[in-house]
Amino acid sequence: MLSIPANVSIYLCTKATDMRKGFDGLHALVRHVFERDPVDGHLFLFVNRRRDRMKMLWWDRDGMALFYKRLEAGTYQLPAAKENREGMEIDTTVLSMMLNGIDVQSARRRKRYSRVA
Repeated sequence: MLSIPANVSIYLCTKATDMRKGFDGLHALVRHVFERDPVDGHLFLFVNRRRDRMKMLWWDRDGMALFYKRLEAGTYQLPAAKENREGMEIDTTVLSMMLNGIDVQSARRRKRYSRVA
């Protein structure tokens, strides 16, 4: 179970990523795809071409953390990217649905209040 603080943004790289990349390779992708500093404390997700492996890169106060998950069966369903962008921001609900095998495309959100910042 992941517990992600509310102030942490989650960014998903929608293009296929080479899973041989480690800390430095993913660090460079964060700078290129999201144009963000990886040590800002946000969570960055990368999925391979077959969509059966996912890496999460996160700055944890005093160092980089890398989480890697390989599915034994099935694939990750990614949300649809807008305008052929290589990256997008998602929320914790979408991440949870992806990790639990729920089809993100067919799920519908019900209307809720959201405060515009």
